[in-house]
Amino acid sequence: MSLADQLERVRAAMAAACARRGRSESAVRLLAATKTVAPERIREAHRLGLRLFGENRVQEREAKREALADLEAEWHLLGPLQGNKAARALAGFDLIETLDSLALAQRLSRLAPRPAAVMLEINIGEEPQKHGVAPAAAEEVARAVAALPGLALGGVMGIPPAAAAAEASRRHFAALAELGERVRQAAGAASAGWELSMGMSHDFEVAIEEGATLVRLGQALFGSRR
Repeated sequence: MSLADQLERVRAAMAAACARRGRSESAVRLLAATKTVAPERIREAHRLGLRLFGENRVQEREAKREALADLEAEWHLLGPLQGNKAARALAGFDLIETLDSLALAQRLSRLAPRPAAVMLEINIGEEPQKHGVAPAAAEEVARAVAALPGLALGGVMGIPPAAAAAEASRRHFAALAELGERVRQAAGAASAGWELSMGMSHDFEVAIEEGATLVRLGQALFGSRR
């Protein structure tokens, strides 16, 4: 199936999920997750109207950056960020979705040459092998991040525990949506523009039904990764 066909199917599924909850289609944005996707495929996605892209690694963004420098697009970091790559992440991405500690926030704050857009990554399933702020600490961390110069906290993101069925993620998405609102209030952020980044190729419809404003899709658009 062509990328155009895949995108049409995804957009139809997103619209249906919005309709089931009485949400406007414009309330949810589609991010193309381009891990291992070649620059020419990213260009094709751009020609089809996609303007929001995400990479998991700073190095992969850097490797593709020159080839895609002419594209008008917004780039998000979706994978864990090591402190020693913070400056490179600030240079290569418009938004870092994976702020997972106050220490990382403080480093980004010191290095940011201009206000840096970030989201607080929350380990919503409290899995020891995953990155993210513990749910119980999220509000406290958000207050501290909001007080730092050079950072603009604009939402939360999370990945639920792996599950065979998308429906198994619903309770985690609902919990992240509820916690995300408390985080917003703790940070003193406006509700307009506040992002709830959750849902990937296998569960994005459930995520939309539970309030996602941003879904991150790779395989559903580009097929299986190499």
